[in-house]
Amino acid sequence: MTVTDDSTAPGTVTPAPQDFPKIISVDDHILEPRELWQRELPASMRDRGPKVVRDRLTLHFSGGHYGFERGAPDGRWCDLWLYDDLVYPTGLLHASAGVPPAEVKNLPAVYEDFRPGTYDRDARLLDMDTNHVEAAINFPNTFPRFCGQGFSERPDKEVALACIQIYNDWMIDEWAGGPGRGRLIPLTLIPLWDPALAAAEVRRCAAKGSYAVSFSENPSKLGFASIHSGAWDVLFQACEETGTVVTMHIGSSSTLPSTSPDAPLAVSMSLSSQNAEGSLCDWIFSGTLDRFPGLTIVYAESQVGWMPYLLERMDLVWKGDVGGGARLPNPPSSYVKGRVYGCLFDDQHGLLSRAEVGLDQIVFETDYPHTDGTWPNSLAVAHRLCAGADMTAPEVYKFVRGNAIRAFGLERFGIKE
Repeated sequence: MTVTDDSTAPGTVTPAPQDFPKIISVDDHILEPRELWQRELPASMRDRGPKVVRDRLTLHFSGGHYGFERGAPDGRWCDLWLYDDLVYPTGLLHASAGVPPAEVKNLPAVYEDFRPGTYDRDARLLDMDTNHVEAAINFPNTFPRFCGQGFSERPDKEVALACIQIYNDWMIDEWAGGPGRGRLIPLTLIPLWDPALAAAEVRRCAAKGSYAVSFSENPSKLGFASIHSGAWDVLFQACEETGTVVTMHIGSSSTLPSTSPDAPLAVSMSLSSQNAEGSLCDWIFSGTLDRFPGLTIVYAESQVGWMPYLLERMDLVWKGDVGGGARLPNPPSSYVKGRVYGCLFDDQHGLLSRAEVGLDQIVFETDYPHTDGTWPNSLAVAHRLCAGADMTAPEVYKFVRGNAIRAFGLERFGIKE
């Protein structure tokens, strides 16, 4: 589909919902198969690999942390992940798509409590059809966490690497294969504890047809080298050479912004974009985007309304070299166009500021099947946002579809404009 940019033509209006192009969501999630690693790990590793057992649990939240009690007589049945020193419960908040808002609570769950589309490929494709979605990129949803921290934190790195490769092969060959080809876009996990191994996994997965990698918004917070160290350059070179996009999901540094130990969760949720702001500063002031001009990065679920001021401030700091260390040949904002993308699902201010953000840098997400997700009403939400910003048909096309095709090179999956 070719769209002529007539956004300045008189009388243009936001198209009706039925005239919206099919959505491409750059941030959805998948419940990992319960049997995957016990099925695929060598026999010698299965006892040390991830497995699921059922137990009765109660969950609680206090002091800024989630906790649980096993073997509770009055508890609910739970699919409990056991992996090395990790005990990780499945909860209703992992996948609340289709649950009435009044029933969305922090309770233990088994997979059968969820919609089949949260873990079954063919059912997911049907849920996407219901939601006016043609294609989607899926992040992990249970113990691996958003960029594979669940593997990097385990002491047995031999098993952890094997588990990551099993996950990636499943993602590419099974989840995104067969009927999922061209609709479920694979996303690669990497061994964060070793940049060289991570680069090798990027190349291996690119050869199999995966061109996006989930990375941390701040690896220093995970105990690894910072972006400023240069240690990750071997990974970024592999991404640049294979055309692999670097995606960073909110929370992929395993930390949430807050103000005090006793601040409620609402404070962290309201400050959710702060980690992305810091991350973008790191990527630019470290010189990484300057050294790798072919690299593309995407911030998932961080919204975009914060971008104009941050870029303005970064340019002012660069111009005056306030505090030193801002030695870049070009203004920070110059590295954003065509290379740095922000994702939103409910950021009216961001769309109203699209001229300052850069319309071409904004992509849409449905966040299926999370509590913030918009399934099955993503089309209505997209229309509300676009109409609220008086977006024209060409602008709508870029926002809900065209920019994602360009950012992720989705023509490699047969997805055309």
